[in-house]
Amino acid sequence: MDVSCAFATALDSADNIALAERLGYHRAWVYDTPQQSPDVWMTLALAAERTERIGLGPGVLVPSLRHPMVNAAATATLAALAPGRVAVAFGTGFTGRRAMGYGPIRWSFMESYLRAFRGLLRGDVVEWEGARMRMLHPAGHAPPRPVEVPILVGALGPKGNKVARELGDGLFATLRPPAFMTEHSWVAYLEWGTVLDEGEDTHSEHAREAAGPGWALSLHGAYEFGGPEAVRTLAGGKEWLGVIERSRKQRRHLAVHSGHCVELNAADEAAWYAGGSGTLCEVTLSGTREAIRRKLDDYRARGVTEVVYQPCGPDVQRELERFLEVAKSDES
Repeated sequence: MDVSCAFATALDSADNIALAERLGYHRAWVYDTPQQSPDVWMTLALAAERTERIGLGPGVLVPSLRHPMVNAAATATLAALAPGRVAVAFGTGFTGRRAMGYGPIRWSFMESYLRAFRGLLRGDVVEWEGARMRMLHPAGHAPPRPVEVPILVGALGPKGNKVARELGDGLFATLRPPAFMTEHSWVAYLEWGTVLDEGEDTHSEHAREAAGPGWALSLHGAYEFGGPEAVRTLAGGKEWLGVIERSRKQRRHLAVHSGHCVELNAADEAAWYAGGSGTLCEVTLSGTREAIRRKLDDYRARGVTEVVYQPCGPDVQRELERFLEVAKSDES
């Protein structure tokens, strides 16, 4: 199982990707969340200039945020800057859309988008929004077509799996491992968490800073997929809702997604200190070294071929080093 990393795109992400390469990570993915992050493609271009080996890619692109020609041109540019190192992943927009008040895109739209995107990279004439177009980049403006870049599709259910099997080269999964992972030869699974020292409590300050943002996704996900009642059943859920519901309904999504994958927002902190921290090891890849090794063994048995770890907190290097040490020892 390959060991990769991910970053909630920030101004220092290119430096952190260079660090991940020095440490030995396989690939670095960065998020396409424009409402809270610098541009994903600019960040990846900087990372390409500062690295030589590590794989690079956006994980995941949200199709509605850019015309397929824009993403195709950006993909081709990155492929020229980092030949043989680029992969791209697409998703329906858990944060990239919901944090702006939209719902996820339809899978029918994803299918049409991927067909157009793939066609453009091949050099085909494609139709999009009633117009016919092709990549017209002359020599020196992009690599010659076809531009060969693997595509992963973020899917949790059968509709997404169908698109992933027909139009993708693999699966990009997170939140909950889908049963159909074994149907794919390449499965990247995104996780958050931290390596706890022996005897370290899950409510320690280190655990809160390094794994709390990933833990908070259990609340964010429950709210987005199951509504308030799904959150009430979780430890700290009532306290979390108490903060969220102070916001006007039309702006509630801003309160939910504030600090997403980076830090605990006010609602997350209320839930954490109300006992939610006790579920840290259940909902993230957190625990002692031995506990994390067991979880990685389970992921491998369920079809994961690439574990993708996002570090959080003030000491990214420490988190990357500790996780990689555990993951690599799991292979031996």
